[in-house]
Amino acid sequence: MSSPEKMIRCLIVDDEAPARRVVAKYLSDLSGYEIAAECKNAFEAMEAIREHEPQLIFLDINMPKLSGLKMLESLTDPPLVIITTAYREYAVEGFEMNVVDYLHKPFSLPRFIQALNKVHERLTQRSNDHPAGMSGSKSDPGFIFLKHEGEMIRIEVKDIDYVEAVGDYVQVVTSSNKYLSHLSMKKTMALLEENHFYRVHKSFIINLSKINSISGNMIFLRSKSIPIGGNFRGGFMEIIKSHMG
Repeated sequence: MSSPEKMIRCLIVDDEAPARRVVAKYLSDLSGYEIAAECKNAFEAMEAIREHEPQLIFLDINMPKLSGLKMLESLTDPPLVIITTAYREYAVEGFEMNVVDYLHKPFSLPRFIQALNKVHERLTQRSNDHPAGMSGSKSDPGFIFLKHEGEMIRIEVKDIDYVEAVGDYVQVVTSSNKYLSHLSMKKTMALLEENHFYRVHKSFIINLSKINSISGNMIFLRSKSIPIGGNFRGGFMEIIKSHMG
């Protein structure tokens, strides 16, 4: 059976509630997207980006105190961005910042889908340029290296039970050891093969092959129970359904 489409985690940023509802409604009519958060200003958005690490932001430009473009300039590793605005004059500046598309309000569902098609093209290109393997090759993703206590430690991927966010660090837990390394969850996930690992909570990535059981909003591994975050549940359950008889 083929794997289900991986959910794209989205953030909607607009100071006008009706505009946020339009984007949310369009996304709800399509498959493959989950809304991590809706934000009414750039400050809420920056906090949500840190918390949820979205892959795609729908970003209004004209917002109080800090504009969408100024916020975008402040990000060191921005997600993909679709600008949604009533102001055409910022289009050139937006594209100079490498946004995916520029939607002028009010925009139709077909135009919205065109923008999402460009998102998928970008994601495909990124995947081709940076394969998500552990040793630089999807065909041989058997190990990763982590900097731990001043040493570069080789870890067999098959031995990893789960990864937990611990402040500015991640703790990689294997069948026999724990390794603390200065990485973000986003970068850690990029090291791990998508078919075997899944982020189920803002603080947890699990090895799907290590799951013993699932009950309610909890995942039970051999030695750890892990909560399923609400923003991650939909995509995770799709993965689980693909393995059900």
